[in-house]
Amino acid sequence: MAPHWEHYPHEADLGVRGVGTTKAEAFEQAALALTAAVTDPGLVQARSRVRLQCEAPDDELLLAEWLNALVYEMATRRMLFSRFAVTLDAGRLAADAWGEPLDVQRHRPAVEVKGATYTTLRVAREGDTWVAQTVVDV
Repeated sequence: MAPHWEHYPHEADLGVRGVGTTKAEAFEQAALALTAAVTDPGLVQARSRVRLQCEAPDDELLLAEWLNALVYEMATRRMLFSRFAVTLDAGRLAADAWGEPLDVQRHRPAVEVKGATYTTLRVAREGDTWVAQTVVDV
């Protein structure tokens, strides 16, 4: 199965899911799903790089930390991201996120993501693929 992202319904909020051949790739795809909650990722140019780091005691909490770090960067830098490179090592995540400043006219943001929740939080291997998912508060 090719790496991809998807959304899934959850009451008033939105589920984001990343699927990849590696756990890191699933985290990257979950981040892309986060961007897709706001705008079409194809409209976001990978102009500037932002480095992020976070850590947590398990994969599920690390996913939530990762997505919340992105939400923080999106809010404080007023940026959107469309490309990600994640490295995972024993509860630590190091990543580069590429994007550009928010352009309301061009990006037409649909919602503002407030943060990742622990609802349906899951990181697991399913056969030959990894799945990383959670619900984000919009």
